[in-house]
This record gives sequence, structure tokens and C-alpha cells, in this order.
Amino acid sequence: MAHQDLKEAVKNKYGEAARRVREGGSGSTPCCDPISSNLYGASEAAGLPQEALAASLGCGNPTALAQLRAGEHVLDLGSGGGIDVLLSAKRVGPAGKVYGLDMTDEMLALARENQRKAGLENVEFLKGEMENIPLPEDSVDVVISNCVINLSADKEQVLREAFRVLRPGGRLAVSDVVVRGSVPADIRRSVELWVGCIAGALEESEYRAKLAAAGFTDVEIDPTRTYSVEDAREFLAAQGVDVGAIASQVEGRFASAFIRARKPANR
Repeated sequence: MAHQDLKEAVKNKYGEAARRVREGGSGSTPCCDPISSNLYGASEAAGLPQEALAASLGCGNPTALAQLRAGEHVLDLGSGGGIDVLLSAKRVGPAGKVYGLDMTDEMLALARENQRKAGLENVEFLKGEMENIPLPEDSVDVVISNCVINLSADKEQVLREAFRVLRPGGRLAVSDVVVRGSVPADIRRSVELWVGCIAGALEESEYRAKLAAAGFTDVEIDPTRTYSVEDAREFLAAQGVDVGAIASQVEGRFASAFIRARKPANR
């Protein structure tokens, strides 16, 4: 699939998700529900706009695991409705700063409205693509992301850009979907599955290799939730995939993972 076609498909889906939330619904879909549900605890959700929670389409909770410190500058790639940006802003405090980057106008509008409702001033939402981050090099301490890097058709460029904007000694702390073993071609070919967080996922060792190629060290990939074929049976069948035929090849192969890496301090 052409990179531009995939980008437009992602943009359309997430734009529609933002519109649903603004109309009082949920941003998730039957495809993503098993992946994006129950990621945030009640104490974290307290004080955040309901629309920020409703627009969450992630697969993890990177802010809970990134060990953010007061005063740090943070960048969230594919920030969507802004939930991870707002949570991060509370953690880094007034002396810190959190940037949210998204390419979808509807999500940016929703995120800025959520920021206004939350009353947080140490936040800035930027329009742009994670393959070309509109920030200077060595400008943030932490890069986070929540089930978004897998949606890019050029993951190597995303990781190079993340490395570029991190300060020496800075860290990458993202939630993403990874593949543990080979995946049937039917899954890779489906545009809807690319957009739905699954088919664009990298195999675990491939993820490690791409991070190393971008310059990162101290790579850790910790699976946090493994998905059953039953989680996606209805959606896969609707896409024309013979679930019974591929079940044994898919079962336990997809997992949410927390991925950590560091930019060397001597660069």
C-alpha cells in the first residue's frame, strides 16, 4: 500500500473518531475496543474531561510507565484527544512542558478543547506528522506514544525523528502493538486492520533492530497484554478473513507492549 494512501486512511478514521466524541459518543470502534479499553485508573481519570477519555484509542498507558519527573519536556506522538498529554502535564508540573503532535484537524480541535477544560497551561498541541516532527533537535527529555507508531508506513523515519528531537540521555517510552512470530498475509493486506492498530505492528525483534538502527540503546520490550483471536473474531470475519483458517497462526501473536529506549548521553 502506498504511504500516502495509508496516511489518508488513518487521517479519515481518526477524524471520524473525533467527530463521534464531540457528538457525545465514543472514539473507539469494535476493532479497537478489546485493545483500547480499561487503560486508565480512576485516580488518573479524575479531573480529566470525559471527552479525553472517550477519544482514547491507545493500547497502553505510557504516562504511567514513563517515570516522568517534574520539569521535564515531553512529546506525545499521535496525541489524539490529548489524554496522555494532559496526564503527562500533571506529572511534569508547571515547570515542565508537554507537546502533543497530531496530523488530524478534528483531533487537534478536540484536544485543545480538552486542554481548556482541564485548565492546563503547560501544554501545546502541534499539527504535523511524526515522520517530520516540527520541533528542533535536542528539545525534549521524553518521547511517548500510545499505539500510533505501528500506524506509520515509515517507522524507521518515525524512530529517527524521535531520536533527533530527544536531548542526549533522553528516553523513548511508548506503548505499541508488537507481533510475536509470523502473521498471515491476509492480515497485512487489510487497510482497515492497518488503521485499527493491528496489521502495521512490527515483529518484536524487528522493532529492536529498527530502534538500534535509529541510534537508540538500552532497548526493552515488555509485553503488557496478549490478544486472543476471539478479541477480533467479529471484526476479522466482517473483513472477509477466514478466522477459523488463521486462528492457529494468530492466537497469542499480537500483544500490547511497553517499549523503552534511550538516546546515548554522549551524542
